[in-house]
Parts: sequence; structure tokens; C-alpha cells
Amino acid sequence: MKYVVIIPAHNEAKLLPGLLESLYSQSLPPQEIILVNDQSSDKTEAIMQDSVNQNANTTYLNHSSSSDHLPGAKVVNAFNFGLNAIKGDYDFVVKLDADLILPMDYFTRIAQAFEDPQTGVAGGFCYEKNEQDEWKKNHPMHQDHVRGAFKAYRKSCFEAMGGLRSAMGWDTVDELLARYHGFSVKTFEELHVKHLRPIGSQYKTPAAQRQGKAFYQMRYGGILSFLASLKSIVKKRSVLWGAGLFLGYLKAAFSATPFMVTREEGHFIRAYRWAQIKNR
Repeated sequence: MKYVVIIPAHNEAKLLPGLLESLYSQSLPPQEIILVNDQSSDKTEAIMQDSVNQNANTTYLNHSSSSDHLPGAKVVNAFNFGLNAIKGDYDFVVKLDADLILPMDYFTRIAQAFEDPQTGVAGGFCYEKNEQDEWKKNHPMHQDHVRGAFKAYRKSCFEAMGGLRSAMGWDTVDELLARYHGFSVKTFEELHVKHLRPIGSQYKTPAAQRQGKAFYQMRYGGILSFLASLKSIVKKRSVLWGAGLFLGYLKAAFSATPFMVTREEGHFIRAYRWAQIKNR
């Protein structure tokens, strides 16, 4: 199988070399690697240039955007910029963050998942170091969810769902839309992806209201959004976080924020979420 990897990076000079080393060592190498320098001020671009000089399958692009860490929009905009630079045909496309280390057989296993024509999204699980310097699984989401840091999409699935949404919540709505179009999500328990920067460590302020806004944009509706906010209070042990989620939903609703999905897709998403709740 042929695949293309796109890596958006903003000031990732310290971590990008480790990812590239693990990527160039894959037992199933990518057909193309597209590096997107998203307005970095460190040596990220120089590292990308060195990789291009040493590897014929690698290209890099400079993308201008805000230097702020905007959850969702910034990384997806940079990814989409790289998407337009793909030269050849491919079976699946991969979005990778720059702060990862992949096992050597990672894409061999991902390609095996895509041998099943129903598989639309595939990936492993995230491992991060704890206080004892041990690599431990960090996956607070459902076991059939692939983290946004390392997602692989079958080309036909990616096209059916209209690509990635440039907003917070993109790495949830993508899997919901994949299922809407008849595809499944495949995760591999044995594929341990090392994540060198813990979730959310680059953000100084909570993103609760932005997540609540995403609930509205995915057409969750008031009841589902309220239940999700309550669940978050228990999960994060923070009333303020849960309140921020629902406040973000209400603000989006009263300001008539544009939806990320169609009415029909929203109906499917709500039905799918309710089914998940009932099954639990």
C-alpha cells in the first residue's frame, strides 16, 4: 500500500528529529513525506531542509499563520496546506504531530488494517512518561478512538467526509463522519506511540469553552452537550471545566455559530452518541 505522511510543525526543532528518525526507519516506508513549517522561529525549517536534502521522498513547505496556539484550526490549516502538495496517488494519508516516536512496524500494521475495505481510520495508542519516568498508556477517550496526533485515513473515506474541519473538535467529528459514510475506526492495542509532550501542556489556559463550542458545531444538541459537560466534571474533577463546556455550547448557540456538519450528519451523530450512552 502507498501512503503519504503530512507533518505540520511550529517551533518543533527539539522534537522533530526524533519523529523523522522513526519515520525513515519504518518497515513500510511512506511514498511521500510532506513537512509543513508553520511559521516557526527556531531551527525547524533548517531541520526540514536537511531532511529534504537527504531523502528523495521528502518535501517541505513554508506556511504562514498565527504564532498563537489555536487548538484545532492552526494545525488543520497547516495540514491542509500540505495536502495540496501531494504529487502522486496513495491509498491512505497520515497526519502526524512532530512530538512523536513511532514503532518501526507502525505503518506495516496500519496498512494491514486498510486491507479491510471497511476500515476508514486507523491508529495505535499514545504512551507518555509518568513521574517515575515510565512509559504509560494515556488514552482517556474510548478505545475505538485514534488520537489526533497520529491519524491515518483511507483516501476514499477522507474524500467522503470532506477532509478535516478547521476547528476544535476536528479529531472527533472526523471519526463520526467516517462512520456516517459507512467506514469503521480500527485501533491497535499493541502499537505504542511515544508522545513526548503531554496532552495540553502547550496551552496556558483551559479550552473548555472552545470544546463546548465544538459540541454545538457537531450538532450534539442541548441535552447531549449538558450530559457531556457533567461527565467532564467527574472526569477532570473540575466543576469550572464542566461549566465552561456548557457555557461554550450556549454561547455558540446564541451567536448562531456555523455548524461543522450537515443536518443529516448531525442526526446520525446524535443517534450514534445516544446509542453509545445506552450501551454503557
